[in-house]
Amino acid sequence: MIIDAHSHVHDPLDLHLAALDDAGVDRTVLFPTRPHPEQATDLASLRREMGVLERALSGGSDGRTGPAGDDGYAAAWRELDEALAAHPTRFLGFGSVPLGLDGAGTAAWVAREVAGRGLHGIGELTPPPDGAALVEPVLRAAHDHGGLPVVVHGYAPTTAADVRTLAELAARYPKVPLVISQLAGAHWMAAVELAQATPNLYLELSTANIVFAVRLAIQELPTRTLFGSDAPYGDPVLSRATVERVTPPGEVRERVLGGNLAELLGLG
Repeated sequence: MIIDAHSHVHDPLDLHLAALDDAGVDRTVLFPTRPHPEQATDLASLRREMGVLERALSGGSDGRTGPAGDDGYAAAWRELDEALAAHPTRFLGFGSVPLGLDGAGTAAWVAREVAGRGLHGIGELTPPPDGAALVEPVLRAAHDHGGLPVVVHGYAPTTAADVRTLAELAARYPKVPLVISQLAGAHWMAAVELAQATPNLYLELSTANIVFAVRLAIQELPTRTLFGSDAPYGDPVLSRATVERVTPPGEVRERVLGGNLAELLGLG
């Protein structure tokens, strides 16, 4: 089974399904999203969508990315619910959690909005730069729900200190699989080293711009690297081709392209 470990809801959804079909992807992890760059028709509209993303990654807000419960957040959840209902055998739903809530608030949110919805995990969390410590209450709640996987944004503006903090947090909650997405961006070498020392730390490989980074990550962590596209920011066809380019046919390639994640999520 080929499983894309990282994608966001598309609007329209047919764009995503077509890309998955082209890549031969059987299932994909689906995160809720507020920006929709796939809707952009020119540079100006793309700048607007990317502005939404940049504010979300920096911890800011606007009319579309405001605090949990506002129209922007509610719309993202509605889109996720509709996609999961329409294609339950194609999409593996994950749910986001607002960062900055206290422990009780985080626990209640995870119980209601993630476990209560029957979702497979938590993510993609986007702490602000040097704010990865905000993830700890989420890991605690994930632990209390049997070790739900938690996915955290790894590309810029994630800092080297954030990657170290995530590894430290993972070590405190060894029963919670913590996935750093986008191969930790520019900090990929440190992420590989930290993952080698942290058995529950996983690396998702999307949007890597250095091919040998993907090769070395898989070589060092064959059971804890995950094929992902970060669609619509990345492309499933190209992301799969990258993994296949740096791995020979066989067990390791099959693990990275889906086996590792299927094992992690308990998929039959």
